[in-house]
Amino acid sequence: MSRRSSNETMASDPLSEATQTAQTLASLTGRPRHDVAVILGTGLTAATEALGEPSARIAFEQLPGFPRATNAAQRPEVWSVALDDHLVLVFLGRPHLYEGHTPAEVAHPVRTAVAAGCRTVVITNASGGLRPGLAPGDLVLISDHLNLTGISTLTGLSAGQGNPNVFVDLTDAWSPRLRELALEVDGSLREGVYAQLPGPHFETPAEIRMLRGLGAHLVGMSSVLEAIAARHLDTEVLGLSVVANLGAGMALGSASSTSLVEVARSRAARLGRIVRGVMSRL
Repeated sequence: MSRRSSNETMASDPLSEATQTAQTLASLTGRPRHDVAVILGTGLTAATEALGEPSARIAFEQLPGFPRATNAAQRPEVWSVALDDHLVLVFLGRPHLYEGHTPAEVAHPVRTAVAAGCRTVVITNASGGLRPGLAPGDLVLISDHLNLTGISTLTGLSAGQGNPNVFVDLTDAWSPRLRELALEVDGSLREGVYAQLPGPHFETPAEIRMLRGLGAHLVGMSSVLEAIAARHLDTEVLGLSVVANLGAGMALGSASSTSLVEVARSRAARLGRIVRGVMSRL
């Protein structure tokens, strides 16, 4: 199947596409089902050190529906890891809108994980800090979000025929229960509202002032669309964000993708330990 025909199939029936991908994943990993999915953001692949050795490593290109990755700070792989009593799918990268991918392609890893049996999804990212008191290197629990992409991963999905209702209640999009577990692991974690913009450019000082006025504490280019897709499928979501820089105009100097990755990498091990601690409490 060509990449074009694969994308057309996913655009018309992304849930069926995810089911097909989950079946391929089960065959390649030798695991018929998994319990938890972890999506690692930019610079956070070292979090895998706390999650254990994989029994299988699958390149995205081996899985139907996964678009070509272009972010050099991520790895286009998914690992199958046995962690305590859980079988975990660890995505070492993700598709982004700024790479030219569609909302269905962005949501495909999450939908695949849910089709593979996952009832808990941990979404991580590197972000810009907007709230006074936040500093590069801080870890923040996502408590709520602003979807400022102008699109949704649920647009155009058909209702009925076994598919869940697209009019999803997002009141508790980011699970209070899972946030409580994370705070049991690390009581120093703070909570904040995350805003997703499409990217790939960074925000202007005026946009940062706007975001702060809207109540955002963090800003980034991922995660929200994935969380919406997960909640549509009645899956609990935990969000962890590493503050990699301060928003434009809040500090001297300009934003650099290289410096952002370096900060994220410096906190990856701690993030991995928190994720592992939460899983031990599930």
